[in-house]
Amino acid sequence: MSKELTIAEQLKEKYHKCEEVTNFKEMLDRSATIFKTRTAFKLKDENGNIYSKTYEELRQDVAALGTSLIENGLLNKRIAVIGKNSYKWAISYLAASIVGIVVPIDKELHSDDVINFMNVSKSECILGDNKNLKQIIENIEKLENKKTLFVDFDSKIQEDNFLAFKIQMENGQNLLEEGDTRFDEIKVDSDEMKILLFTSGTTGSAKGVCLSQRNVCSNILSTYGIVKVKRSDLFFSVLPLHHTYECTLGFLLPLYSGASICYCEGLRYITSNMMEYHPSVILCVPLLLEKMYQKIMKNMQKSLPKKYTENLKENENVIDKLPFFIKRIVKTKVKNTLGGRLRVFIVGAAAVNPEIADTFDKLGLNSLQGYGLTECAPLVAGNTDFFKRNDSAGLPIPNVEYKIDNPNDEGVGEIIVKGPNVMLGYYNMPEETEKVLKKGWFHTGDLGKIDKNGFLYITGRCKSVIVTKNGKNIYPEEIESYLNDNPLISESLVLGVQKENDDETYVNAQIFPNMEAITEYLKGTVPTKEEIKKIISDVVSSVNSKIPNYKHIKNFVIRDKEFEKTTTQKIKRYGDNMKNK
Repeated sequence: MSKELTIAEQLKEKYHKCEEVTNFKEMLDRSATIFKTRTAFKLKDENGNIYSKTYEELRQDVAALGTSLIENGLLNKRIAVIGKNSYKWAISYLAASIVGIVVPIDKELHSDDVINFMNVSKSECILGDNKNLKQIIENIEKLENKKTLFVDFDSKIQEDNFLAFKIQMENGQNLLEEGDTRFDEIKVDSDEMKILLFTSGTTGSAKGVCLSQRNVCSNILSTYGIVKVKRSDLFFSVLPLHHTYECTLGFLLPLYSGASICYCEGLRYITSNMMEYHPSVILCVPLLLEKMYQKIMKNMQKSLPKKYTENLKENENVIDKLPFFIKRIVKTKVKNTLGGRLRVFIVGAAAVNPEIADTFDKLGLNSLQGYGLTECAPLVAGNTDFFKRNDSAGLPIPNVEYKIDNPNDEGVGEIIVKGPNVMLGYYNMPEETEKVLKKGWFHTGDLGKIDKNGFLYITGRCKSVIVTKNGKNIYPEEIESYLNDNPLISESLVLGVQKENDDETYVNAQIFPNMEAITEYLKGTVPTKEEIKKIISDVVSSVNSKIPNYKHIKNFVIRDKEFEKTTTQKIKRYGDNMKNK
């Protein structure tokens, strides 16, 4: 009798192999040949009119910019890119990573941090938005390389080492027309460091993550083999491109697949941009999905008869109560408010509330969540078109293995990963690299467990785990999820605190209340501070009733400001968030 395959093993059998590429130059040439006249990008001109860039035009633009960078002496040099999501950012990233080593930098960072990353990486050029470059130039005395070239996306004039992107593109195009072949002749080493990313995560200081183009390309191929990306798909780019999650899956994956990309003009324009572009795929973080869900549920409460929205039983979904014909109308209305073509959300950076994911599934909008890290370029596990569980981070992607190191009695331990997507190491930090890369396995610092079918469940961070005096482990994320499930709470942060002259560790929480929900709860009355404290105290008591005594929240403070977050909207577990605001 043949052995029954686990779901993870079945997924390997369903994986469809695709044409291999090992670096971005190969990928760009392949896509421009196969998808030559297809739309690679949908963009807006200065007057707000939408126009297209074909795959052939994309290759030509990257070659022109790459040739200009070579002409400026930047072959094999470190080249930084900073700014909002845009076509200029995209071609700068590709050109810089082929000509030299690309250093993508978060546009939200303070200029001191940007300059520090440029100094540490020894970047000799930075391409970016005028706003970001201006802040660096105002603090130029802190920049070690005074000959750094600045290529401004917005400027039309140039002088000395301050160059205009438009003019550099024209110069590169002229060189190509004159027969310059230096860019075409570049042989990219797929296994050497070509991408240097600085990441602070949520638990510590910044490290430089060294990635090869093979690392990233392996991730693209693995994802393409298990998640359907159609040539007719239009990806709506919302998350910051400097982050590997958006860069690999929301930028490079669609370009490999022959799909198209459009850019959100800012969080306040998400709805209007979706109505303009009609995207079919969105990469997002749970926070964005939650906000969409809340808006949809609020509209349903207003428009549907009360017999469908009130008196729901525990774990009953409002969609399940709707008659077939009303359900069809609701599905159509929801889809139309999201542009009319949306078919899938790809969700990362943190766990999604399964109830929210289930609701979107019932509305005909597939939500696929996964798990990844910058050090893994980034995807490690994911739910797929074949197998999916909304309470899990998914299954290992093809060619990647994971296992639990030193699991406890509940099967929880550190997640360790092996595969072609794992980074080369931390930049100039051999000791830190040795701590995480051991015998071919990358130690993620994340805690999780794996079920019998291979599905991965994330339980917390090694560094954030609270250990009590008697050795009990408390995962803050678990308690935070209970708090955040209550609509009266917007955000929370759970910490372990030791009192003076007491070696026991107690669970404390910082809570940012949802003032709109509290006002509604009080039937439109603006709450006093005392009322807010009483309401939140009741929520905390309710949470404590659901968890063992040793996990109980002993104290809480109410914040009047949101928590400081990373660019993927994770709450930072250090710095200013340690103080009440």
